[in-house]
Amino acid sequence: MNRKIELLAPAGDPYKLKIALKYGADAVYAGGEAFGLRSAAGNFTADEMREGIACAHSMGRRFYVTANIIPHNADLPAMEKYFGEISAMGADAVLISDPGAFDICRAAAPELPIHISTQANNTNAASVAFWKRQGASRVVLARELSLAEIREIASASGCEMEVFVHGAMCVSYSGRCLLSNYMANRDGNHGLCAQPCRWNYALVEEKRPGQYFPIYENERGTFIFNSKDLCMIDHIPELVESGVTSLKIEGRVKSEYYVATVVQAYRNALDAYLANPEGYRFNPDWYAEVCKVSHRAYGTGFFFGRPDENGQTYGTSSYIREYDVVGIVEDYDPTTGMAKISQRNRFFTGDEIEVISPGRPWFAQRVGRMTDICGNEIQAARHAAMTLYIKLDRPVERDAMLRKKKDNNEKKTD
Repeated sequence: MNRKIELLAPAGDPYKLKIALKYGADAVYAGGEAFGLRSAAGNFTADEMREGIACAHSMGRRFYVTANIIPHNADLPAMEKYFGEISAMGADAVLISDPGAFDICRAAAPELPIHISTQANNTNAASVAFWKRQGASRVVLARELSLAEIREIASASGCEMEVFVHGAMCVSYSGRCLLSNYMANRDGNHGLCAQPCRWNYALVEEKRPGQYFPIYENERGTFIFNSKDLCMIDHIPELVESGVTSLKIEGRVKSEYYVATVVQAYRNALDAYLANPEGYRFNPDWYAEVCKVSHRAYGTGFFFGRPDENGQTYGTSSYIREYDVVGIVEDYDPTTGMAKISQRNRFFTGDEIEVISPGRPWFAQRVGRMTDICGNEIQAARHAAMTLYIKLDRPVERDAMLRKKKDNNEKKTD
């Protein structure tokens, strides 16, 4: 397989950028302090973005900047300066959804490649060809396409294409939702979505105002707009052979643990297929890994046709959270096997933990010797964000993560 397929990861803040790159992303997408659709993410100041771009380039990776809001007139004056600034920083592309913003970018930063955001709702070969003629270098396809449709567009357009392969799905057409603006006065198309699609609803008949009829699967009600999360890790061959250029993971507001785990699982699956397409065999451990992050029930979205009733989760809007991150490795001494840990959740000697490290298989062990920062033996890491040392069974590197299955969170005393 000679064709290069990009694995594209979210970078909600500078630390998540570093994690995405260390755990195997070919490129990251991130927002500045304006014009992006994820205001809840940490995002990047101008200095942080400059440093992040330099960091990505030093590793031979790419950094894309999101500027894909649906702008109003008040947003336009600042855009020209912004596009010029990110171009001067060396950004590899900017994501745009609006034709007006596209023209402003072309004039202000003619050398800056433009990727057309999924917010532009590109669902056919003609619209992809249109953006290519305007000078766009890539189009992020709408989530409402099947693999068959994607193959047709790829063969007809000759343009780079990017598709979402993992993460949250929106019940509105490729994210163009008005519920948040109407119900919470927070414009989802300006990055302020309140996620009302996850709320609990009841039915009201127009001639019976005030009478609420519950639509429920259980006693707590149902969440009729609550789509399953997308997961295509067990369909890597179909994705690669569809003709797309980039496989995109959603999640700029997710944790660094989510980024590390999902990116590494897809990196392993993608590399295995690209190395030997004929001999490729899916490893169930890859799917098991993405199930260890916080997620809703998984599905395949529109890739294999329109979702039926099984594409929604009707009983709850809660996430599946079976593991906690209990610590992140800040340093490791290969001579002693002791790792310096920044604690995230409490854990105890004797606990079963799993350790994930960039580019290495995860491993399980029991927590043995632990000491505090002064070298005193301790039995528990119970204080928030404390620094401690723990003996690990195998070598790790900085930014490795320790996780623990939630069933093991029984109450203990020293």
